[in-house]
Amino acid sequence: MIFDAVRNNKRVVQVFLALITLPFAFWGVDSYVRDSGAGTDLASVGDSKITMQQFDQAWRVQQDRLRQALGANFDAAAVNTPEARLAVLNALVDQRLLLLEASKGGLVASNDQLRDVISKIPALQEDGQFSMARYQAALAAQGMSQPQFEAQLRQDLTLQQLVAAVGDTAIVASGTSDEMLRIQSEERQVAELRFAPEQFAGQVKIDSAALEKYYEENKQRFEIPEQAKADYVVLSLEALMDKLTLSEVEVSAWYESHKDRYQTAEERRASHILILVDANLDEGKAKAKADGILKELQESPGKFAELAKQHSQDPGSAQKGGDLGFFGRGMMVKPFEEAVFKLQEGEISGVVRSEFGFHIIQLTGSKAGAQRALAEVRSELEDELKRQAASRQFAEAAEAFSNMVYEQPDSLQPVVEKFDLKIQHSGWLPRDSSPAALAALGELGNQKVLTALFSADSLKSKRNTEAIEVAPNVLLSARVAEYQAASSRPFVEVRGDIEAALKTQEAAALARQAGETKLSALQQGGTEAKADWGPLKIVSRLERQQLPVAALQAVFRADVQKLPTYVGTEVAGGTYVLYQISKVSQPAVVDEKRREALQREYSTILGQEDFAAYLAGLRSRYKIDINKSALDSKQR
Repeated sequence: MIFDAVRNNKRVVQVFLALITLPFAFWGVDSYVRDSGAGTDLASVGDSKITMQQFDQAWRVQQDRLRQALGANFDAAAVNTPEARLAVLNALVDQRLLLLEASKGGLVASNDQLRDVISKIPALQEDGQFSMARYQAALAAQGMSQPQFEAQLRQDLTLQQLVAAVGDTAIVASGTSDEMLRIQSEERQVAELRFAPEQFAGQVKIDSAALEKYYEENKQRFEIPEQAKADYVVLSLEALMDKLTLSEVEVSAWYESHKDRYQTAEERRASHILILVDANLDEGKAKAKADGILKELQESPGKFAELAKQHSQDPGSAQKGGDLGFFGRGMMVKPFEEAVFKLQEGEISGVVRSEFGFHIIQLTGSKAGAQRALAEVRSELEDELKRQAASRQFAEAAEAFSNMVYEQPDSLQPVVEKFDLKIQHSGWLPRDSSPAALAALGELGNQKVLTALFSADSLKSKRNTEAIEVAPNVLLSARVAEYQAASSRPFVEVRGDIEAALKTQEAAALARQAGETKLSALQQGGTEAKADWGPLKIVSRLERQQLPVAALQAVFRADVQKLPTYVGTEVAGGTYVLYQISKVSQPAVVDEKRREALQREYSTILGQEDFAAYLAGLRSRYKIDINKSALDSKQR
């Protein structure tokens, strides 16, 4: 979204806005600080209400964010919990508190701020300059009007002022950051001595009784879930399209009767001078200023670019002499467009009023529409004709398909013959699958399909499933070909796996025991041949990839008052590792960029703490009521 360009411009502000900025209906700041008084409210903050409508919109936005982030793993039911709904409501409460405080303090984003931010959003620029055409297209793509977008943007900017006033004021003393950097960059010279389970495998003996006991106590590990293989058929619009052929007569006739659809639109290029109507310049004064500029242009038409740079208040085009580039119909606001398409090339309009203010327009270029030849459009034309015909066929076939698999439930052959389909065969399908596993099953990866397959009608009565829409214009019916009830793998089948697992487990225990014994001896002053230790290496907290996490933590928790010192820890795979720490030092040169990054990171942490304390203070100053029964009813 184009809001991201606004919200991501400062790291600290970005962190906080991620927590409390939720788009609602676009009523502006004023409406949030008044008592809305409509319908059943979910919460109140002082005299300000949070309505069902506002919550529903915030909830939809949150669901869309999760759906985009999780992709195929998104499960709407799993995230529809009381805790998740309360979290969204609390975010609304926090936002309302901030808006109330902003209103009380007279904070508001000015029109100039609004224009400045919009003009600098990269998605709305063309060749480094603000593009009105892109602005209009971006809003249309998001289903927003200009007043809606600017009302929400004004709210975001108002919140940013307040959030930045709290979050951006965290100060980290240089001494503190230097001490943190010293700790982070400290280097320790270590050598390691490894005790791997493989070294002790020959000492491990597992008797049959232990194997059987493990099997009985862990039978759930050896369960085979309920599963089935299916035969299925798919009726789809795309398959019907593939079977259609078109004659040259049909294609030519369609082209001739719809030639207007294959024309490139006429485009115009214009420059303009915009005088805004706002709090700084009322309509009368703005009109008088525009009239004065027009008069000057009528006397000296060649000065249009010069006067645009001097007077135009459109930040995207002023520095380009007012040039807006080429655009077609529907890309500009209506009064502006109507004026442009009436002009002759080089002609200058009168003063034109739009919702932005007053424009003076000069037409600087035009491109006539052109007819695309049949050869050029044949592919898209044939695709459209086939899709139209297939859509009609599919509408009729879908009903017949659904009826046949239901009325003749003992076989899929009737629909195969009638619709020229092919019976497909699945592998083993589990009754229950995660969203990721479902995605891997293709057309059968639909919970409705699996539920139908494992129903009593399918398993006991051996019936076809109903016709299930697994995608737009795609119907599927299946029947169970082979079924396997949930069961446990027999002991004789898994004995080898159990024995290998227990041997690994016991070998790891022996490795740990040997390592801890050696560590105890070293810590008590014992000696160890140098050849036993691995090569020396330098490690630090900043270079974490040098050691496993557990090992790095053990090395830097060690007391290094007296060297050498020894620590031990278990790492992945059951290996126990001893570390001999022989030297502690600081790097000769401190990376200044790293110092600055660490200071920024710590400032963000302190800013978060300050902001959390600020919100807690606001919550204590305002009366906040949560309608939990109404919130619970939303889930039901």
